[in-house]
Amino acid sequence: MRGVVGGTNAVVTRVMARPQTSGYIAASLDGFIARVDGAIDWLAIVACEGEDYGFKAFYDTVDTLVMGRKTYETALGFDAWPYAGKRCVVVTSDTARTARHGEEFFAGELAALFDRLGAEGSKRVYIDGGAVIAQALKAGLVDDITLSIIPILLGEGTALAPKIGADVHLELVEHRAFESGLVQLKYHVKPHSTP
Repeated sequence: MRGVVGGTNAVVTRVMARPQTSGYIAASLDGFIARVDGAIDWLAIVACEGEDYGFKAFYDTVDTLVMGRKTYETALGFDAWPYAGKRCVVVTSDTARTARHGEEFFAGELAALFDRLGAEGSKRVYIDGGAVIAQALKAGLVDDITLSIIPILLGEGTALAPKIGADVHLELVEHRAFESGLVQLKYHVKPHSTP
């Protein structure tokens, strides 16, 4: 954004900050986030009364969600819309869809979306869905990721980060094991570097 400062002819360029971008996702021990048919029924094996594995505390820190079409369609199948009260952007080639819960549809480069979200006031974006997480990792847009490893081997399914095209280096900042067998790993994503 360009503007004139204090009535002088000096021009100052101000860059809007890109929001912090965070992934929070569960995967099987062999790295799948869903079955081949998209089912996530296997997540129920770690369901425990009163235990959300830190999700509410994380969720309370985000103001915007960016998700892929498949994740969006899965959420539409829930009894209640799980993202009430948050800005929700769905990355899809079908931007002519009709919103059911005030969500927005976006087609394009994620960097442009995140720049726009920052300019519009978003502070922390929660990215969800394998394709969106992979695109954001590939573009160097992810700041941190929380990965919950579920104690199950699926053998096949939707991979956590398919086709990212390059190594993404992570720094472990926290880890925790739960009685259910779930192991949660929190990583800072290191900036891209050339090999």
